[in-house]
Amino acid sequence: MGNTVMGETVFFSVVIPTYNRQPILEKCLRALEVQELSASSSVTDYEIVLVDDGSSDRTLEWLAAHKEEFPHVRWFEQDHAGPAAARNLGVDKALGDTIIFIDSDLVVLPNFLQAHADALVQGREKLTSDRETLGLSADRFFTYGAVINTCNFDNPTAEPYKITDFSAAFFATGNVAIAKHWLEKAGLFDNSFQLYGWEDLELGVRLKKLGLQLIKCPAAVGYHWHPPFNLEQIPRLIDQEIQRGRMGILFYQKHPSWEVRMMIQMTWFHRLLWGILSLNGTLNERTMAPFLQWLINLGKPQLALEVARIFLNWYNVKGVYAAYAEAKSEKN
Repeated sequence: MGNTVMGETVFFSVVIPTYNRQPILEKCLRALEVQELSASSSVTDYEIVLVDDGSSDRTLEWLAAHKEEFPHVRWFEQDHAGPAAARNLGVDKALGDTIIFIDSDLVVLPNFLQAHADALVQGREKLTSDRETLGLSADRFFTYGAVINTCNFDNPTAEPYKITDFSAAFFATGNVAIAKHWLEKAGLFDNSFQLYGWEDLELGVRLKKLGLQLIKCPAAVGYHWHPPFNLEQIPRLIDQEIQRGRMGILFYQKHPSWEVRMMIQMTWFHRLLWGILSLNGTLNERTMAPFLQWLINLGKPQLALEVARIFLNWYNVKGVYAAYAEAKSEKN
């Protein structure tokens, strides 16, 4: 496919990395296969580029057995190397001129692709005159859809929007559409982000330096499924926060700015905030377990998770500063 100018016609490549998520991946793919495009749509066609990141749950065996049900899907596989490497492979294999990134546990509505296409057209119209005046290309932007978190596996799209679903991120791969050539110009995702967190926001910093703007696209809704919170998940969540702290320092080393320090919570304010709220770690996974289980028993697992974020954020801040101290000692 040629490099179509965003806002005239688009060929979408929906790039999805996956790792051991076959049940929810099936819902993700089925939702993408029933997209409804308007008669006057700027979308000429679309494909789904699935990259299996070394799954052990026979994801690709299942897909091969049902391939006739997913005519838009092309799939590739790699040894387990993380989502950054998987997305890069997906972009490399993509035939479309415009990439949509979603996660494999996201279930979209039937108007999802059309909503992104409409927002791309509107964004181009909105920015064209200003861009031409400045001598810049008119497609120097991307669209960012809405993500609603849900624990409802049977009917994920029934979940209402909640205040906790708000995101202030500039560029995140949960639901974003962007011209492929801008990803290539920015240098794609940094494969050194092999642990959990920050690879998409780091790319966002580079895209912002290229002058790209964010166009909100609330009509392109995706429902991000995760299993209901329970106490057995806590060790994994703590490990994720520690990993996120380590990757946060890698992010800061690449972009040593106050903005990045705020993102990764490496400030005295965050250290003080989570230190106070957790009573310097006294409120932790052990001391809060009875209260969290009580909330879960009341049928409020999401509230229990939000309460658990008190000590999860404390682990994250401690992880950030531990990784920063380690990086400084290695440098010396």
